[in-house]
Amino acid sequence: MFVDSHCHINFPDLASKLPEVFDLMAANQVSHALCISVELEKFPEIRALAEAHPNVYASVGVHPDHEGCTEPTVAELVALADHPKVVAIGETGLDYFRLGGDLEWQRERFRTHICAARACQKPLVIHTRAAADDTLRIMREEQAGKAGGVMHCFTESLEVAEAAIEQGFYISFSGIVTFKNAKALREVAAVIPLERMLIETDSPYLAPAPHRGQTNQPGYVKHVAEEIARVRGITAEAVGDITTQNFFRLFKSARH
Repeated sequence: MFVDSHCHINFPDLASKLPEVFDLMAANQVSHALCISVELEKFPEIRALAEAHPNVYASVGVHPDHEGCTEPTVAELVALADHPKVVAIGETGLDYFRLGGDLEWQRERFRTHICAARACQKPLVIHTRAAADDTLRIMREEQAGKAGGVMHCFTESLEVAEAAIEQGFYISFSGIVTFKNAKALREVAAVIPLERMLIETDSPYLAPAPHRGQTNQPGYVKHVAEEIARVRGITAEAVGDITTQNFFRLFKSARH
């Protein structure tokens, strides 16, 4: 079995065809999926999805790219996370690729999420793009390791991966690891400890080979496992087993 540790099945491309999404998951032995929050305004629909489907879990948080939306407080995040199907805080983090100018608001939002995760003892789902140094620095300053979590859709260097693992975090690989130009990322996937690895789709984005150009969905996460298995010289089933165990170890409030 495989678990998709990060998807957005509430987004319109997938929400309009959920029966097909769940059928493909079953056909490809994908047992569970974690649906990730990107803004508080849409959180109720994510929570409702998790409540309606035993094999779907939810997170609560505001993506670092989202300007002009409801700014969360620690108290709000902790209150919304107090639900049996809400297993994580995020996605949160820093993104200096898409936005410019003074991004102190992004850093403050990140700190708020870390404080909330520590307060409710649920792990963080961290997004970092073109901001690895500041991401790791704030994680250290705010003691993110006391909550734990995952560096989602990882595209950084081995050194960044090792620094995150030192803080007790997991590294999650998406369909990007199957892309032809992702040689450096495959080298990271080949050497980090398996016991610190997760797999994800980030669907509806980043469809893996052989589905490039299509709408991504949780059922395609097996292709991520297959590529990691290829570069490590093990079976996809072994990758699935280990990453599934890791998922339930990290997201302790989730249940098989």
